[in-house]
Amino acid sequence: MMSKKYIATFLSALFISVTLLAQSGREFYELRIYNYTSDSSESRLDNYLEKALVPALHRAGMKQVGVFKSSPDDTASIKKFYVLIPYRSLTDLDKIETTLDKDKSYNSAGTDYINAAHNNAPYTRMEKIILKAFAGMPNLKKPKLTGDRKKRVYELRSYEGATEKLYRTKVKMFNEGDEVGIFNRLGFNAIFYAEVLAGKAMPNLMYMTTFDDMASRDKHWKAFGEDPQWNKLKSDKQYDNTVSHIDSWFLYPAEYSDL
Repeated sequence: MMSKKYIATFLSALFISVTLLAQSGREFYELRIYNYTSDSSESRLDNYLEKALVPALHRAGMKQVGVFKSSPDDTASIKKFYVLIPYRSLTDLDKIETTLDKDKSYNSAGTDYINAAHNNAPYTRMEKIILKAFAGMPNLKKPKLTGDRKKRVYELRSYEGATEKLYRTKVKMFNEGDEVGIFNRLGFNAIFYAEVLAGKAMPNLMYMTTFDDMASRDKHWKAFGEDPQWNKLKSDKQYDNTVSHIDSWFLYPAEYSDL
């Protein structure tokens, strides 16, 4: 008969092996954010993304590319496009610009964007954020929504931590504390959860949940706030003060978005 010590050692080794296996498949994401101020810029960016970039990324093996726009109710003077690109590895991310440079169809379809003059740029500024998927959700998922795309609410959230240690504890809360599991159980239709590896608001994590409309979004968050598992989790003292600032953006998917 196996001893209790042997069984405990075996189970511990098995848990570590399963954990490492799960983490080995974690995707990396590039989130491109284009700022623009005019309808003409929106049209040019739409044309570039739909006709050039997204098809080229598909040819390069990225089959699930998300393209999202600022909510129609957003009254800010600066509008935004968000482009979410998944990669199997950082090596794939590093190679993508070279791959695009060699893609003749991409360069032909995207010439207005690629060869834009200095005084006629298609955007005012562009930002790139590099992310690594959580162990608790190593791959992005396409949301199960069927309604009008412009009525959908894709909520992109950023949680900043005051220190790296506190930030890592919040990541732990999502993974080991199973905050990801609570969102899944309550039907938040998340596309991704990820650690920010490079960005301007670090240390922070980001995730995106999706809903049919704003009423559905509000209903889901109300259920989350009342959920017994969540209230037990947030009362755990180890997770106190792990979030120092939250940003939230309401978006909707472009017609040609894969997500």
